[in-house]
Amino acid sequence: MKNTMKITKPTLLLDEAKCRQNMRDMFVKAQKNNVIFRPHFKTHQSLEIGSWFKELGVDKITVSSLEMAEYFAGQWDDITVAFPANILEIETISELAEKIHLSLLIESIDTINFLKKNLKYQAGFFIKIDVGYHRAGILPADHDTIDSILSLAGDSDELIFKGFLTHTGHAYSCRSTEEISGLYRTVKEQLLHLKKAYREKYPGLIISIGDTPSCSVVSDFSGIDEIRPGNFVFYDLMQYYIGSCTLDQIAVAMACPIVAIHETRKELVIYGGGVHFSKERLEDEKFGTIFGQVVEKKGNAWGNLIPGIYVKSLSQEHGIVEVPKTRISQYKIGDILLILPVHSCMSANLMKRYLTTDGWVVERL
Repeated sequence: MKNTMKITKPTLLLDEAKCRQNMRDMFVKAQKNNVIFRPHFKTHQSLEIGSWFKELGVDKITVSSLEMAEYFAGQWDDITVAFPANILEIETISELAEKIHLSLLIESIDTINFLKKNLKYQAGFFIKIDVGYHRAGILPADHDTIDSILSLAGDSDELIFKGFLTHTGHAYSCRSTEEISGLYRTVKEQLLHLKKAYREKYPGLIISIGDTPSCSVVSDFSGIDEIRPGNFVFYDLMQYYIGSCTLDQIAVAMACPIVAIHETRKELVIYGGGVHFSKERLEDEKFGTIFGQVVEKKGNAWGNLIPGIYVKSLSQEHGIVEVPKTRISQYKIGDILLILPVHSCMSANLMKRYLTTDGWVVERL
């Protein structure tokens, strides 16, 4: 839908060309490495953006909830829900398993036992492995729990073991490509030990990894069978700080009106707060805590970071932007600032739609 209206409130801008290029780059990398490319759709959550992946030839996706799986099930037949299976949603799980090739995430003996008794249609499952992030999953050395899960599922016609899946979330703490690559090598070693231990009994099992930093930086995925990056479709300021992307690859920016100016404090007040950006933050060596950085306007899109101008704090609707004393006179109330978000997944989830730099509105879940 074409939008001819002026931007009057916080609006998440999308550079379609950058987004499509990010998709192509990761798709080509997966092809070169002969790995399954199952992009995570939790970042964009849009049928239209999803169709851009289809144009490349992608036929498998990852989501983070059953609601998201239902939203995409009309267009995608092979979906992995990369979140621990919630047994309270067993009816939805069964309904989806009847319609599509559904794969679930298991890390609990209780969960696999419940599914064994209650799942009505065939579904695949991955065992979630904790490789150091310590959010969810089974430790790689905990073969007792892994064996118990596989034993329970072994005599079920509905539960099909697919392999081991992990998310290296602690890669977001890295601050260089060298750190990311080193962490990836450590994670890969753990996963290959697991694969070696179980592949004789389960020759079809796969190893699936899913973090954008590793998938962006690493060039050799030998031994890995599937990659599931998500944030790469847009990237963001955090990925730029980590070293996962260049500034030119960031495909989204928040447009925010200036509503007040406090010259003595060197601050601009913007209409754009935690309900638009989320309160994800970065620690900058020079400026301390930042919630976003302002970029130059470049036609209908954006260019480089403007030195010294950053979002220093957020409340619900307000954002406070620090501006050097020598530059604050360049701004006036009613101007629109373009700001790179710290975490594009969270900002997109809050904003619910995108306005492309060509003036088109893209809806999402």
